[in-house]
Amino acid sequence: MTDLLNSNYIIDGVQMALSPAKMLRECTLFPPLEPDGDASTLADEHLDSAASNPVYDKDKAAEYADAVQALGKRQLPLPFAGPCTAARVAWSLIDAIWMSGHFRLGDLTLKADWKWNAKAIGHAAAFYASVESTCSYVDALGVKIDRYSLGSGAPNVSFKATTIAEEDAEDEEESLFRELPYRTANPRISKRRKVSGQLVQEASDWIIYIPFDTCDYRLGGSALSDAMHTGHATAPDVSDADYFIDCYEVVRELVEDGIVKAGATVGEGGLMMALRSMTSPSTGAEVSLKDISNAYGGEHPIRILFAEVPGVLIQIADIDYDYVDAELILQDVVYFPVGHPAVGKPGIEFTEKVEIPQILESLLNTLEGED
Repeated sequence: MTDLLNSNYIIDGVQMALSPAKMLRECTLFPPLEPDGDASTLADEHLDSAASNPVYDKDKAAEYADAVQALGKRQLPLPFAGPCTAARVAWSLIDAIWMSGHFRLGDLTLKADWKWNAKAIGHAAAFYASVESTCSYVDALGVKIDRYSLGSGAPNVSFKATTIAEEDAEDEEESLFRELPYRTANPRISKRRKVSGQLVQEASDWIIYIPFDTCDYRLGGSALSDAMHTGHATAPDVSDADYFIDCYEVVRELVEDGIVKAGATVGEGGLMMALRSMTSPSTGAEVSLKDISNAYGGEHPIRILFAEVPGVLIQIADIDYDYVDAELILQDVVYFPVGHPAVGKPGIEFTEKVEIPQILESLLNTLEGED
């Protein structure tokens, strides 16, 4: 296999400053030894996305979701290797948020696994973009890669989050790394979930949607695009690390404090597939996208449902709504109360508007009555 890690790269006629291995060395706790000898040179070019503007029917969300569910395992979409890799980093970190234990985002490390080949034009350039995006995003998040691997196969990358193990601190530099103020003294993470992955049967509870990035809803590189064989010019630009950190810390505290009754990662397949994952034959969901659409300038419902913007869905008790509202507002985290569990009604029912909390309704009525 071509030495994708250690080669020098020329992409679109431009010499890249660092090899992928050198970029990874800066953000990896235990990088492998540098190879002896001179590095080879790889020349490649980026693949262009198939720009198109497909028309989606807002009433066919369930049909689109069936097509996405039938896809099976997907490879990384090469024209969007950079942004889609950043999204996968975010999803893996969010997956850890539901686990039992005591940790913060800064306590986590990532194991990265690339499968790749460079047999076709665009593959090497896409690998470079994937590594570059990984290193840039994890550095901005204050997270380190524990170890990484590269094997042969269809282009893909996966990440798994875990806490920094005590035995991993083998020298003074790594000990100081673990003692930074944004880390926990004795972090621990369990393989067991603290909260349910499916909705609890309580019709008065709230389903809250929290996007973990401020990017636009775009379908480039999405599972929906693959399932419907449609091209899109852009993917979600997952890059607002500071906002991700704020979202992560407040949701993690809500999980540890027992406020979150059920939760799901909004990842591959987007909000729609996360909603589906939370439903069961005995409990569905009644959902409205109106507030999200209004907040994003009238965004199309299918973009909202299937764009793979990292985020979470959480279920909370009605009595805890005001507390959660205050905690999220305190951290300047945007959230959307999208609906309620539908006890005895499987599936997802989309409505025009969900009932807002009584205290908020009273406040709005008061404001409307003022001169």
